[in-house]
Amino acid sequence: MPTISKDLVNHISISDEDAGQRLDNFLIKILKGVPKSHIQRIIRAGEVRLNKKRCKPTDRIEAGDVLRIPPVRIAEKQRPSENMPVPARDFEIVYEDDAMLVVNKPSGVAVHGGSGVSFGVIEQLRRAHPEARYLELVHRLDKDTSGLLMVAKKRSALVKLHEAIRNDHPKKVYLALGVGRLAQDKLNVKLPLFKYTGAQGEKMVRVSENGQHAHTVLRVLKRFSGGLLHQVGLSDLTFVEATLKTGRTHQIRVHMQSQQCPIAGDERYGDYQANKRLQKLGLKRMFLHAAELHLQHPLTGEPLKLVAPLPQELEQLVTVLAHQQKAE
Repeated sequence: MPTISKDLVNHISISDEDAGQRLDNFLIKILKGVPKSHIQRIIRAGEVRLNKKRCKPTDRIEAGDVLRIPPVRIAEKQRPSENMPVPARDFEIVYEDDAMLVVNKPSGVAVHGGSGVSFGVIEQLRRAHPEARYLELVHRLDKDTSGLLMVAKKRSALVKLHEAIRNDHPKKVYLALGVGRLAQDKLNVKLPLFKYTGAQGEKMVRVSENGQHAHTVLRVLKRFSGGLLHQVGLSDLTFVEATLKTGRTHQIRVHMQSQQCPIAGDERYGDYQANKRLQKLGLKRMFLHAAELHLQHPLTGEPLKLVAPLPQELEQLVTVLAHQQKAE
């Protein structure tokens, strides 16, 4: 990725890795913190030049193109924490080759900076691997969700993986613990999801006929009830495998909520009182884990099945619940 000075005129040559992108998307990536509206404004004003000519935000850049970028001086509002350097961090690697990297993301870590978060997995990976010319997120996981996260190491791999995601090809399997009882052993939840902004400015999703098509397959792995749960004021928990047929924001969380079985520890869509009671059993986070990815390698077509086992704190809770169930 080219180094840009926001206080000077920059002339950069487009590499093979960056070829094929829309001009505005490329500038958003390299001009960190500059709003998209500002970038589109300087393009339309003719301050950005592509091969010495005026250009449009939608123009595609090609290898060997020369891009003129003007000084970009904007008043950036920064919290004190945003001035802190990004700490390098390596994450558990589940798969890696020249095209892609798949890590096992821990709960509580955002995938990227923004929305009050100074940095995330991708910024920390870039800092830990300064030799890597290209590292881009392929998809996202919620901050409190753990598990498999794909990162492209080549633009060609990113394009292929995005194409596969648009066609709902990578099979994504999650493990979740629901507060309540799912009566059916297997359930196809096909409810459209609508994104909106909550009262505190947070990203929210609800079931709505005006929303986007969404499909989750829920398969019950184990039902828990009885003594230990009754001791903390709970009746039923359901351990499920959730397979995404579409990839909407907060899809599993809202689909589980719609079945009166919200995810344990979910602070946004869950049961507040149940979450407090679950803390007595040691659950300090949302019980949602991206456990499996089934996909074709973006460049070779080789079938891949990648697995991240349940984190210890979640596995321990399931074990405790299963043991008490057997004891009754």
